[in-house]
Amino acid sequence: MKKIFATLMMMAMMAVTIPSLAGTASAQTRYRSSRTSTTVYRRPSFYRRHRNMINMAIGAGSGALVGGLIGGRRGVGLGLLGGLGAGALYTYKLNPKVRRY
Repeated sequence: MKKIFATLMMMAMMAVTIPSLAGTASAQTRYRSSRTSTTVYRRPSFYRRHRNMINMAIGAGSGALVGGLIGGRRGVGLGLLGGLGAGALYTYKLNPKVRRY
């Protein structure tokens, strides 16, 4: 009973604290000014910033899922490695990141 009560109290504290902290961060836009003009730069999206890791994680997860369905516990490990390799191949060779300035 104590664990359940403590868990509920922590969840209630986080439910109150996290929304109040979210309003204070103003890192979404950046301003660069010169003598003649001011330029506004938007922060890239979460996917754009972490695209390589997300694509490789999706490949590894799907490979582990398929390997687990086909080969059991050992198939999960093999599928994980195969999916990670396929995700890395896709991310770095087939569809490389293009920087636009």
